[in-house]
Amino acid sequence: MTAEILFALTGFSLVTSATPGPNNMMLMASGANFGLRRTVPHMLGVSLGFGAMVAILGLGLDRIVRDNPAVAEAMKWASLAYVLWLAWKIATAAPPSQAEAAGRPLGFWAAAAFQWVNPKAWAMALGALSAYAAGVGGPLVVAVVFAVVNLPVVAAWAAAGHGMRGLLAHPARLRVFNAVMAALLVLSMLPVVL
Repeated sequence: MTAEILFALTGFSLVTSATPGPNNMMLMASGANFGLRRTVPHMLGVSLGFGAMVAILGLGLDRIVRDNPAVAEAMKWASLAYVLWLAWKIATAAPPSQAEAAGRPLGFWAAAAFQWVNPKAWAMALGALSAYAAGVGGPLVVAVVFAVVNLPVVAAWAAAGHGMRGLLAHPARLRVFNAVMAALLVLSMLPVVL
């Protein structure tokens, strides 16, 4: 393993984790609607769930998906359906005072499982495994690097949402915010569908 390849993998992990996508839109909405502390299980589920997904894909599952277009196509439409449902949940979320009593943020296991239907996560994982796994000592190293780099990045997205809570204390502003976050979540699927 060379330091240059590990540095390149770390940069790839940082850039792909930080760019907007389904996870980051949901974490920002969760931070705004439920607060940072209640969003921690969601953050951990994203980071550790994605790391586990990379490790499992690296054991050979990635080749099955790449070699079977029907599986990839089915995953694309299942992902879209699930993301549309999540967008609806975000768009109709209650204001924080009501949300604390009425709703719950996405939990650890749900966030970890979401990685398997998140098309951006698949693109990141397959790209990283094919480009870096051999050079850094295998898929487990890729998984660990992603989990370590991803956690502070997703925490920043959730913190950004949490930081907007004061601005979003007015129910009308929160409804607009949630509608925008839901729309951005759906728009993040366009590259996959098209």
